[in-house]
Amino acid sequence: HIHFLATVDPTTLPLISTSLHPFHPATMSPQSLLLAILAIASYSASAFAPVTPYTSKTSTTTTQLQMAEEIKAAPMVTGEQLETMLQEWDTPLVVDAYATWCGPCLLMSPEFEAAAKDLEGKVRFVKLDTDLEPQMAGRLGIMGLPTLLFLDKNDDMEAVEQGKAPMAVLKERIEGALRKDSIVDLANYHFFGGPMPTQLS
Repeated sequence: HIHFLATVDPTTLPLISTSLHPFHPATMSPQSLLLAILAIASYSASAFAPVTPYTSKTSTTTTQLQMAEEIKAAPMVTGEQLETMLQEWDTPLVVDAYATWCGPCLLMSPEFEAAAKDLEGKVRFVKLDTDLEPQMAGRLGIMGLPTLLFLDKNDDMEAVEQGKAPMAVLKERIEGALRKDSIVDLANYHFFGGPMPTQLS
């Protein structure tokens, strides 16, 4: 046996090791070989079948988020949009100056949205990202976050027309997160002659 192993030609080893396999080309008829090739080709083609790309799901999600933002009662605005709002006074305005990294801001966000829905059509509610709009945040004197600004039209139109007074009047500035009921109570007090809130939370 030792003499047999010593004289085995190494070039025959691959043939010996695979010739026992039932699908080795040397053991298959031409028809079987052709069928095997077709089966492999078919499997390979299905393996590379078109798949819905991940980006399309992302873009769909982005579109859904944009749609959700559009129908919010308290939408996000740019500094330019807010500037326009401060010149066009059909209804009072409440601004939530916030930042995405601010914990209290995130906690107040659903409360602010709920208050906006309660007073929809009577008061405009908007959100200003101070990180994206630092110039406007500076003009509004935002020092802490979140800051709520209750703004109304200046009744002294003569002073406004003469350039002696701004179109908007700041009724109140509050730093810190508030619940929906407190936001609504403050809006009713400043804009509609409601009772002054005795306790804010």
